[in-house]
Amino acid sequence: MLLRNYRFPGRYGPEWGSGGIFGLRYHNGTLYFTLAFEAKAYFIDVKSGEEKTYDFTLLGGAPTSGGDTYNAVETVDGFIYFGGWVHAPAVYREDRRILFNNKYSHVHAYDTEEGSVKLLWKDSIHHETDWAGEVSDIIYDPYGDRLLLAREDGHANLGVYSLDRRSGRAEALVREPSPKGTRVHDTAFFGIGNNFTEGLREFGALDLISGRWEAFKPGKSVDGRPYIRPELGAMASAYNRAFAFVRGGIFAGNPFMGEEFSFYRLFDFYTFYAPFRVNAINVGGGILTAFNAHHDAVYRPNSGDSGIGWTSTNTMAGPSVLVYIAPPVVKIVGAFGARVTSIEKMNGKLLIATNSAPNTGATEATPFDTGNRDIVLLDEKVLQERPPAVSFSLPLALPSVARALGGGTFGGIPLDGYREPRALFYLSGDNRLTVYEYDLSLPAGEATAETFELRAGKNILDLSSFSGIVSFELEKPEKKGKIRVELR
Repeated sequence: MLLRNYRFPGRYGPEWGSGGIFGLRYHNGTLYFTLAFEAKAYFIDVKSGEEKTYDFTLLGGAPTSGGDTYNAVETVDGFIYFGGWVHAPAVYREDRRILFNNKYSHVHAYDTEEGSVKLLWKDSIHHETDWAGEVSDIIYDPYGDRLLLAREDGHANLGVYSLDRRSGRAEALVREPSPKGTRVHDTAFFGIGNNFTEGLREFGALDLISGRWEAFKPGKSVDGRPYIRPELGAMASAYNRAFAFVRGGIFAGNPFMGEEFSFYRLFDFYTFYAPFRVNAINVGGGILTAFNAHHDAVYRPNSGDSGIGWTSTNTMAGPSVLVYIAPPVVKIVGAFGARVTSIEKMNGKLLIATNSAPNTGATEATPFDTGNRDIVLLDEKVLQERPPAVSFSLPLALPSVARALGGGTFGGIPLDGYREPRALFYLSGDNRLTVYEYDLSLPAGEATAETFELRAGKNILDLSSFSGIVSFELEKPEKKGKIRVELR
């Protein structure tokens, strides 16, 4: 199986732009993943090489499209539970619209012993433009022997649901939108909030023993500066803490240990560069995830928002990066193209699913997937090697505009493993720069700050005297200049 060339050019699959390879999971000798938007689930017996596929027609008629775009997968005993959403059948109109009357949210079960697929649960509101909340995460509750479903992307039936993994009966536990969750000790934490408006608003905590729910607000940033729009992409647990990977950084903490959720600014460019539509896995006691350069984007500029949506989603501040979290260390371990969609480990290898194109918007549907998708194999030793050379380039107009929204501090560049990091500032006028230096220490510490006088033109700032993570803030807005960070 490791010698196979898993490359998928775009084929028939009506939806918005490109989907990807999602849900990578190796369990009981079987490797599973779903190819979206073609709505095809793959099950590979790694020992024999036998490959089975499933087209989601247990939900409805063919042709199907969709599948999963958030990595909703969990394993229990000999079963792989996979969720998401599917059009069955898909209906595409020539005005670049896809109808949602046949869109279903779903959870299936694959029996790795028998090699069979069963539809466990489905939900639809059968509306032309709206849909029932997609299943974006599945968390197993070992105390209640049930599946907890996170649902945020949709118009109805959002929140956290309990699903009986035998009868398929579902029950709403919380009605507020929730894209992701993770289990810590005897509690399941879920991010609460809408990713397409304000982002993560609070953390909901479900006591798996008593069934009690509590809510916790996210805390301040370790660099002491405000953050905005923390859209939630993935969650994971380690060190008895919950980690929430969001646009602009990471929340980490556990209020039940007396430690609030602190914000660690990381890759905050005021674009849609974010750990979005990707998962996070535990490897070597730490956490491995990705921050993506181009996961969702506006295809055509909209004069109604003065082009802000197009600019923020189509400005490529840097490559997508694979990041290993082992507090206090945050280390870049891989650099990729438009986006990483799914991550798994198997037999000493890291499986990295990638895509060359983003999701797009409601009026930008095509009858086929627009991306080229593949699976890259890395040796696990990449976690211990020197990080790859990476550069980031950002128009300074973006953090300058963000000042009006309460932001403005940018960066959050991890320096671990780099010997000659530097930042180049190209400015239209004199300015003063503050550099904040911190790390991902647990519990959270405070940043130290150092100021520098910058002149109009090109300024080279040697970052080798800093360690950990650095973020930046200019004293005055800069509408014409840019920053380039080079990590070598």
